[in-house]
Formats: sequence, C-alpha cells, structure tokens
Amino acid sequence: MDIVHQLGELFLGALPTVVLLLIFYFIMKSLFFKPLLAVMAEREARSSGAQRAAEAAQAAAAEKVKQYQVALRQARAQVYSGQEAERKKSLDLRAALLREARTKSTAEVAAAKERVAAELAAASRDLEPSVAQLAAEIASRVLEPAREAR
Repeated sequence: MDIVHQLGELFLGALPTVVLLLIFYFIMKSLFFKPLLAVMAEREARSSGAQRAAEAAQAAAAEKVKQYQVALRQARAQVYSGQEAERKKSLDLRAALLREARTKSTAEVAAAKERVAAELAAASRDLEPSVAQLAAEIASRVLEPAREAR
C-alpha cells in the first residue's frame, strides 16, 4: 500500500506539470501550429496552382510553336511558289528574247547573203565586158618580156 500511496503523491506532484503541459500544448496548437499549418497549406495550394499554371503556359507555348511552324511552312510555300512563278516568267521572257534575236539575226544573215549575191552579180556584170580586154592585156604583158628577150 505504501507503493500506491507513493504513486498517488507522485501523481499529485506531477499533476501541475501535466496540466501546464496540456495548457502549453493547446496554446501552442492554437497560436503556433494552426497558423503554421494554414500557411503551409496555402503555400502548397499556391505552388500546385503555380505548377498547374506553368503546365498550362507550357502547353499554350507548345501550341503557339506548332501554329508558328505551320504559318512558317505556309509562308515558305508562298515565297517558293512566288519565286517559281518569277523564275518561270523570267525563263519565258528569256526564251522569247532568244527567239526574237534568232529571227532578227536570221533575217539579217539572209539580207546580207542577198546583198553579197547582188554585189557579186553586179561585179560579174561589170567585169564581163572587160574580161576579154583584161585577158588580152595580161597575155600581152606576160608575153612581152619573152618577145624582148628574143
């Protein structure tokens, strides 16, 4: 029984400490832990919200990149088709200029041939009456030194 009595005195001596600890616990819980847990919950909510916002922004950026690439491909296709049209137009113009130059040069060559033929015919007509006279003169000059040598 002595032990029970000692335990009772011990419990009685420890009771104020237990009461003080319980009061301290409730005070700490209401003044420190509750606001701390609320701040931590708010921080978690903000960070997860920011993470979701960042993921949404990343998805939007990826969609913008896709749109940009599609627009870039379309713009390149337009530029290439414009360049191809200009190149074809330039080639057609060059071909037309070449045809025109060939036609002109062919006409000039034909005119020059006709002119040369006409000049040849005129020269032949001019020389024909004097051919006999020139032949006689050449023969006399060639034969004249041979006659003098005799």
